[in-house]
Amino acid sequence: MFIYPKFEDGIKVVTRMQGETASMLQNITVYQMKKGEELSLLDEGCETAVLLLEGDITYFYEDKEVRAKRRGVFIDPATCLHVCKDTEIVVVANANSEILVQSTNNEKEFETVLYTKDNIRSFVSCDGKWENTAVRDVVDIITIKVAPYSNMVLGEVMARQGRWWSYIPHHHPQPEVYYYKFDKSREGGFGACFIGEEAHTIKDGSAGLFEGGKNHAQVTAPGYPMYCAWMIRHLDGDIWDNTRTDDPRYSWLLKE
Repeated sequence: MFIYPKFEDGIKVVTRMQGETASMLQNITVYQMKKGEELSLLDEGCETAVLLLEGDITYFYEDKEVRAKRRGVFIDPATCLHVCKDTEIVVVANANSEILVQSTNNEKEFETVLYTKDNIRSFVSCDGKWENTAVRDVVDIITIKVAPYSNMVLGEVMARQGRWWSYIPHHHPQPEVYYYKFDKSREGGFGACFIGEEAHTIKDGSAGLFEGGKNHAQVTAPGYPMYCAWMIRHLDGDIWDNTRTDDPRYSWLLKE
């Protein structure tokens, strides 16, 4: 499924654990906050991650307060707060800001973690392969290696202009959501997302919803680097640990 959700009163619903997008097993929402606005976040029975996409905010949680700034996803590294169930987060916008909130059911209790450039892993993928047509910058925030207690995976990808990524086409049993952004200073940013045999136009703020077993891959146009927040929900008894089944039609490329 590919969707083009819109903001309504500063709230963009990407997925919900009930209704049409229930198969994604996650609640995902993007908020545009005006300077001075305060937002209380508590998804009962769910662990929650709050990722700063752009702006200047203060996180309030467990009698702590932490200020975070990000000029934009193409400029500064991520800051993300991850809490267990029944832990309230209050976000105050010190300037106009945008945040992404991911949550899912999890009965486990764990200590709150604030992810910053100091404890986030980043790396370059596919460097030098296929004439660099799939090179991309990957950021791992919440993974099974650093958060084995979590039911979620959260990361970021910076796709360089004109490149493919999530390549070669592949699938995994766990549902995954991609939330895309383009640099707004460059008009007309677009790409293409392939889900199975169907192609969809990627625009700023659109989202790809990949059910388990669905092949996916994407490409961005020359001149338009593309950002993606990628979110996976582990399945009970079947965690995602870079798990993938490559489309055998393209497996020959892995030998190149």
